[in-house]
Amino acid sequence: MISVSPAPLSVARPRRAVLLLLACTALAGCVVGPDYETPKIDVPDRFGADTATTPRPAELSRWWTRMDDPMLDAMISEAVEGNLDVASAKAAIREARATLRQTGGTLAPQVDASTSATRQDGGSNTSAGQTSNSNFQAGFDASWELDLFGANRRSIEAARYGLDAANEDLRATLLTLVGDVATYYVQARGFQARIKLAERTARSQRETAALTRAQFEAGASSALDVANATGQAASTEAAIPTLQISFAESVHRLSILTGKPPAALMGRMAEDKPIPEPRLPMPAGVPAQVLMARPDIRVAERQLAQSTALIGVAEAARWPDVSLSGTISTSASTFGNLFEASSIAWSVGPSLSVPIFNGGQLKAGVEIAQAQRDQSYIAFRSSILTALEDVENSLFGLTREQERYDKLDTSARAYRRAAALSRSLYQTGSSSFLDVLDAERSLYSAEDTLLQSQINIATYYIALNKALGGGWDGQIDSTRPEIVDTYSGPRLAYQP
Repeated sequence: MISVSPAPLSVARPRRAVLLLLACTALAGCVVGPDYETPKIDVPDRFGADTATTPRPAELSRWWTRMDDPMLDAMISEAVEGNLDVASAKAAIREARATLRQTGGTLAPQVDASTSATRQDGGSNTSAGQTSNSNFQAGFDASWELDLFGANRRSIEAARYGLDAANEDLRATLLTLVGDVATYYVQARGFQARIKLAERTARSQRETAALTRAQFEAGASSALDVANATGQAASTEAAIPTLQISFAESVHRLSILTGKPPAALMGRMAEDKPIPEPRLPMPAGVPAQVLMARPDIRVAERQLAQSTALIGVAEAARWPDVSLSGTISTSASTFGNLFEASSIAWSVGPSLSVPIFNGGQLKAGVEIAQAQRDQSYIAFRSSILTALEDVENSLFGLTREQERYDKLDTSARAYRRAAALSRSLYQTGSSSFLDVLDAERSLYSAEDTLLQSQINIATYYIALNKALGGGWDGQIDSTRPEIVDTYSGPRLAYQP
């Protein structure tokens, strides 16, 4: 890098300095590097798993309210307000805004002021007889980089895209949060329902075991029947602690998602409530709608735009850099003479910096930026494919799980009839007790599997809404900091 700085202009040539400034300003409209254009990505006309004859737009606004559970609605609102990931994403937005303002300042002139006052004593043996003197100085230094090839403007462009990405990242965080709260809430209610079923079944099996024991004592049953009945009741009871552990873990996760200690929601969740049932069928819309709604895709697109702008920053470093600098200074032996015309000096002039030889570093910097842009483009395409895959998986899973639920419901009703019939036949002596145990075991398994299928339907419904880009659509205040410093101005460094 070689730097050329002309001598300061004399007082007789201020007009020439003005003309030079105007000429440089006229040149300051150039930029180098590629201009960003949103890539065009081909997507299918419809989702392969969508069985609707005519696809309807997805209903994403506050989709969780269509599960008709006021407690779930309240917990999602609490999570949006108190979740720590959301707070971190809001802080990232504030950082991106400040970065944009900081980068924007590079286009403005930079002005610094300085002043000094000194008192000098030459000692009693000074030959001139003057033992002390004073000196007062003041001045302003100004500089302005003309940004001829747009390095600063490209940096501002990149910072603006970074702010866009930060805003979309907040939306992505909220989307994930809403989906996670709904999922863990459904799981918790599902474990509650399964615990109730296990307790109810174990209680019935204990009653059967007690009846069998009474019949054995009366000589109407065998010790084998008593052992089988007791063992089956104990086996069902043994499943309850495992379900309780899973319920507690789901509630603990819910509490963390809302920004509270793990056990904070145990009291509110203790009351049994049904598993939320979504309103079905749910329209999935068309793939193009996903590209507009998914915040992770929009984050990737903004990051691609940002990396494209940074190519211009790297490219501009290979071109000459022109700046205009000036100084005004005054110096006097007394403060009163400091601002007299005879004490004031000034200078103004341009400086030119031209890269001559740098061992290929600047060219390599451009290639690095281009490679990073390619990585961002690939990440953008990957996010689209991932989004389409998420929708297809969720849509297909929801459709097939509904079909499975219908079959399981038929199976559970049949096993209920079989269990009642086997008890009647056993009481009349027309069937063995093993038939009763087998029927009760099959009934419990069928009812528990039916509950799990109900949980799966709600979970697939949640996953589909997440895949389509449904998240929080309310207002979020990202201007308020988490920590407010009470006083950060000048103060004594020593604190006793």
